[in-house]
Amino acid sequence: MSQSGDHPLAWRVWTIPNLVTMIRLCGIPVFCYLLLATDEVVAAVIVLAVGGGTDWVDGFLARRLRQESRFGQLLDPLVDRLYILVAIAVLTLVQLVPWQFTAVLLAREAVMLVVLLILRSRGFAPFEVHYTGKTATFIVFMSFPVLVLAGLYEPAAGWALPLGWALAWWGIVLYWLSAAIYVGQAVILLRRRSQVVA
Repeated sequence: MSQSGDHPLAWRVWTIPNLVTMIRLCGIPVFCYLLLATDEVVAAVIVLAVGGGTDWVDGFLARRLRQESRFGQLLDPLVDRLYILVAIAVLTLVQLVPWQFTAVLLAREAVMLVVLLILRSRGFAPFEVHYTGKTATFIVFMSFPVLVLAGLYEPAAGWALPLGWALAWWGIVLYWLSAAIYVGQAVILLRRRSQVVA
């Protein structure tokens, strides 16, 4: 992790990877409309699956095209968080997931927000995304469209319900594991800072 103000990457907005991320962002209101205001369950599932499942595409393109940017580093995880938070809110609203599951997921987000705020107050830039966190996010993403199918599309319920919850709980475990990794990294950074100051 680098100090604030020490950003090796240029602040480039208009790149192909960032365009992909912005298109993914536009999928969030489309998903909400399809699921809450229409009967197009399958279409809503497709939008959610594509929006969440293509999380890796923007990062891959950034590296492949050498178009990595500071803006992209900040926008990509923000869109990931929005997808998860909006999707879990909608699924809880329509009673496809219990509030206990939502509470466990939101508690993890609250922990990470506190860690981020503490680090920012000490002058540190946000964490680089850890592989475990990316994997957890992807698995949690993939559980949502499957759970929508399980709850709202009867022909798929037999296989979608066990698969959806297997993915959901597996993703939550990895999600909290990644949080533990980030907290550990934060503790190390703060200890090093206190030793330097002392």
